[in-house]
Parts: sequence; C-alpha cells; structure tokens
Amino acid sequence: MRLTYLLILNEATNLPETNALMALMCFHSSRFEARTSESGEIILYQDQDETLWNQELIEKGTYFPGKSSTGNTLSKYHLEAEIAYWHTQKKDSTEKWQHILELYNNLIILEYSPIVALNRTFALSKVTSKQEAIVEAEKLNLTDNHFYYSLLGNLYSNFDNAKALQHFETAIGMAKTSSDKNIIRKNIQNTIIN
Repeated sequence: MRLTYLLILNEATNLPETNALMALMCFHSSRFEARTSESGEIILYQDQDETLWNQELIEKGTYFPGKSSTGNTLSKYHLEAEIAYWHTQKKDSTEKWQHILELYNNLIILEYSPIVALNRTFALSKVTSKQEAIVEAEKLNLTDNHFYYSLLGNLYSNFDNAKALQHFETAIGMAKTSSDKNIIRKNIQNTIIN
C-alpha cells in the first residue's frame, strides 16, 4: 500500500489503474482483523464480525475509485476494487449480489481465471438459484481444483446433502493446507447437522 501510495503521489504514475489498485488494497485490508480467529483459523466472510472491519480503510477505499474513473481505462483492478467494496457491505441483499455478479461477468471477459469463474458462480447462486449455479459450475469442470468441489458442496447443501458430502470429501482429499481442510470439515459438519 505504501508503494502504491508513492506511485499515486508521482504525476507520471498517478494513473486510473494505480488508484483502482489502491482502493482494492484498502477494501481488502479493512477486513484483515476479522479474517482469522485468535488461534489463526480462517473465518469465512459470512461469519466475520463486521465490528472488527476498519472503517477508516473502507472510507479511504471509497476515495480512490473517484480518482480511478478518469479517462477510458477499465482494468481488472477497477472491477476487483468494486467487488471488494461490495464485500464491505455486510447486508445480504439482491442489489449487492447483482452488482457483484455483473462485475464478475465483466472481469471474466477481461481476464479469465478459474478462481474468478468459481466466484462468479457463487454470486450467480445468490442472484438466481443454487440449481442454476450448479449447472454453470459443472460446465467449468475444474476437477483439479479443491475449491471447485468445495463450491459444489456448498451449492448442493440443504437440498441434496448426500451429493454435498461427496463433493466435500473430494475437496478435503485434494486440499493441501490445514486451514483449507478445517474449513471443509466445518462445511461437512454443517451439512450433517442440517
């Protein structure tokens, strides 16, 4: 963030994408305190305590997009910053997820990646339905990625728990870090309970 700020202070590098990158980093950094527990375990977005979010960084983040909207440049940083902004709005609303889905639609055209495709599919499930998102997810066929199976497990949860558990078991077998495995175990427990 310091380096990016120095670039913003320099007339030659004070570009729209530099400001968009700064906004992105502000929004992501604003939630750092809420992302891990005292024992170092990852806390998923929906379980984060928003009172731990740094409002000063969120406000700084909202300043830089105005600076990034000059000219004709639309970079991945612009789209990612907007997605990160919407994640600083904790309320689960249709408007929020429609905006996020539209941003992912643009991002996937601008610069495809498997993670962007998976995140877009999750946003689609929030806007339309889990069933429609499953159809889209299965088209991706990212069978070498444990996040793919985790997503399918989440999408199948609460209406076909047997399939959800099958996908979670595949995901846990592929996951490489203990924190990823712990998250999948929690998903398995929640699926069994529900």
